[in-house]
Amino acid sequence: MKHPLSQFNYCPLCGSAHFEAHNEKSNRCTECGFIYYFNPSSATVAFILNERHELLVCRRAKEPAKGTLDLPGGFIDMGETAEEGVAREVLEETGLIVEEAVYQFTLPNIYVYSGFPVHTLDMFFLCKVANTDSFKAMDDVAESFFLPLNEICLEAFGLDSVREGVKRFLKR
Repeated sequence: MKHPLSQFNYCPLCGSAHFEAHNEKSNRCTECGFIYYFNPSSATVAFILNERHELLVCRRAKEPAKGTLDLPGGFIDMGETAEEGVAREVLEETGLIVEEAVYQFTLPNIYVYSGFPVHTLDMFFLCKVANTDSFKAMDDVAESFFLPLNEICLEAFGLDSVREGVKRFLKR
């Protein structure tokens, strides 16, 4: 796969067409001198367990990987901490209120959105929620439900980083 910078034809600062490879991580504009480093976007993923030690999973309503299993989460907004981002995403997708988000690990990912490969750094959190009894599928979630840990099929998860994250979570 080509580096995402290969899709940028113009300098984002001055608009010049002389926006060329500077090194393997950046492009440089020969007109204004602007150097742009393309870094991963921040995203969050939530592990939410109920009192029966079942994991909350979601079915994706949209591409990429529409119809496959996922976990609540998404991109962090500008000005948000990772903890704020995971709490907002859980609320938007399930209606659940996160009381505590405890960092677990990160995984790199490539999330193809509108045909554009978005490199992400997915941050996984174990989230404690106020009430696991009242949740619903909202936003870009087709359905959500709790799944016993011993019934989880990793192949049902459509996003590579989430599949690997669930695998790591289950090994703990």
